[in-house]
Amino acid sequence: AVAGSTVELGCSARGDPAPQVQWHKERGDLPWGRHEVDREHTLHLYAVTSSDAGAYVCTAQSQLGTAAATTFLHV
Repeated sequence: AVAGSTVELGCSARGDPAPQVQWHKERGDLPWGRHEVDREHTLHLYAVTSSDAGAYVCTAQSQLGTAAATTFLHV
């Protein structure tokens, strides 16, 4: 990603019952005041900087179990 741009990281999770989906950064916190997660579980990162680079993990959890996927952001 280009510094200063907006990045969208998708996470598709379905089930019955619908799983709870959470995003976190593997080493550190999501950028304070510069992120949001929409209804489709997409993580939006605004005005990215080099400190936002790293691994982001989407975790889906329900009564049936837990699944996780990791994506890497390079700025």
